[in-house]
This record gives sequence, structure tokens and C-alpha cells, in this order.
Amino acid sequence: MTAPGEELQRALVDVAVGVLIERQADGCEGRFLLTTRPAGKVYAGYWEFPGGKLEAGEGVAQALVRELHEELGLTIALEAVQPWRVETFEYEHAHVRLHFCKVYEWRGALQMREQQAHAWQSLPLQVAPVLPGTVPVLGWLARERGFTGATHATLSSEAPATLTP
Repeated sequence: MTAPGEELQRALVDVAVGVLIERQADGCEGRFLLTTRPAGKVYAGYWEFPGGKLEAGEGVAQALVRELHEELGLTIALEAVQPWRVETFEYEHAHVRLHFCKVYEWRGALQMREQQAHAWQSLPLQVAPVLPGTVPVLGWLARERGFTGATHATLSSEAPATLTP
């Protein structure tokens, strides 16, 4: 039990996140994959980059390979997982450290094993609402691609998350 005015310290949860990107014929980055959060989970129906929590003893690449197979039915080689950025977010329900990894190669057809929707997107997004932890990624992609303008539609119902240092 916490005393009045004290905040409950939540454990930091590590999450591997896959930014699956199609390569264009000229080798440039093309569309990227977004999926919806499944029914019954916090932020159900919000669009995000796929991934999941690291299990005990797992590294980021191992967790991402496992999660993308479990959720999407894709086979990804460990060496295809390219660490990109790490950010920490404070949601109302969780404190997470998101390990974003780019992935350009995979095998298999998409199978939405958690009955989630999927969409191959480019900027600006054509889907909404977007999970708060996904928004910075859209900005990073925009900067890398020289895209200017809004990266996604903002809905008044989108819940905030705080980026923490």
C-alpha cells in the first residue's frame, strides 16, 4: 500500500516491436505494416507496429522472431532483425521500453492469428486511431524519407502516453 501522494512504481516491461518494411524495386524503403490491437487488450482496435513482450531469458531479436510468428505467422531469421531505436513510454496501464527493429525480409503469408486487422501503409497513414507509442515512429520514418506534413490523423479519443527519458 502506498501513502497518500506516493505513486506506485510499476515494473518496466521490455517489448520488441517490428517495423516490417517492403523494399521497392530501386531498393528504397516502401510501405510498412501496421496491425490493430486485438479485442480484449488495452487499446483494442488501435493501430500499431506488431510485436510483444520479451520473455525471461530472451533477447530483443529472439522475442521479435517469436512474436511475429505467433501473431502473424511469419518466419523471420534472427539476422534479419535490425535494431533501430529504443524509447520508454509511460501509459496509464504500463511502463514500457519499446525496442523498435526494422525488418526487410520474412517468409510466409500474413495470418492474423489474433483476429487483428492489418494494413500496408505509407505516410500519411490512412488508418486510425494510432497507438500513442506508434506516433514517434511515424515521425522518425517521415524524417528519414523527407516527408513533411501530418503523419496521421489525430482523433480526440486517442489516449495520451508520455515519452520518458
